[in-house]
Amino acid sequence: MKRVQATRTRSGMPTSVSSRAAQTFLYGSHIRANGIRQHYLRYGGKGRPLVIVPGITSPAVTWGFVGERLGRVYDTYVLDVRGRGLSEGGPDLAYTLDAYADDLAGLADELKLRDCAILGHSLGARIAARFGSRHPTASSRLVLADPPLSGPGRRPYSMTLQSYMDRIHEARSGRLDLAAMRKIYPLWEEEHLRLRAEWLHTCDDTAIRESVRNFQEEEIQSDFAKIRVPALLIVAGKAGVIDENDLAEVRRLMPAIEVRKVGTGHMIPFENAEAFFAALEGFL
Repeated sequence: MKRVQATRTRSGMPTSVSSRAAQTFLYGSHIRANGIRQHYLRYGGKGRPLVIVPGITSPAVTWGFVGERLGRVYDTYVLDVRGRGLSEGGPDLAYTLDAYADDLAGLADELKLRDCAILGHSLGARIAARFGSRHPTASSRLVLADPPLSGPGRRPYSMTLQSYMDRIHEARSGRLDLAAMRKIYPLWEEEHLRLRAEWLHTCDDTAIRESVRNFQEEEIQSDFAKIRVPALLIVAGKAGVIDENDLAEVRRLMPAIEVRKVGTGHMIPFENAEAFFAALEGFL
């Protein structure tokens, strides 16, 4: 098993990890798992293993502030999902929920993360649900933060492919500056705006295109009934990604699931980090 340390600045920190992460940040590393190169950031190093799976256009480094905070208590790994950040991408890879879930299982197996908890957001939450059903004994609990519940015959996810691609291409051209980012995410701190603008260009076109298509062609409702570990569903109350009908269906499929609502938009920890961490309290 080969690991490669992340690029570092003179201060010893990865180039895009904030100084605040110095409290628990350990290293960035590559590992080959499920047949591809996967990159992750590690925080804390002690306690129960926890793997964070970000959303469709969120490289691991943009979730570093969450990893830093949770790294105070858990051995925390923030994953670059295939086709994002420093993980392998390209048009020859598959970008299905099965492929993503098997990446996660391969990573946990290679790193020997026994009974790890999985925290996924948006697409990452869909991946976590598929992981839970496909690998029912590989985790101890799941956190599903505002997963799109779209699928065949269901209402589409609100974000369009064009909106994603426009921002990625603007980032590559250098036109997605701080002012432009603030118009899109007015509630975000400057640090998060800058990191997203800096790293959005790493999102592979095929990965995003296929993932958006699969929001409508793949469903996760059947996964809920197969999950065998405790699960927490976090609903962003101002996002509209999960409505009351969706919630009723999830509860019918998985009566034991715990549901907590937060009064934010879809990008929960970026809009209100304390509300996000409060929603996790007592579950992990």
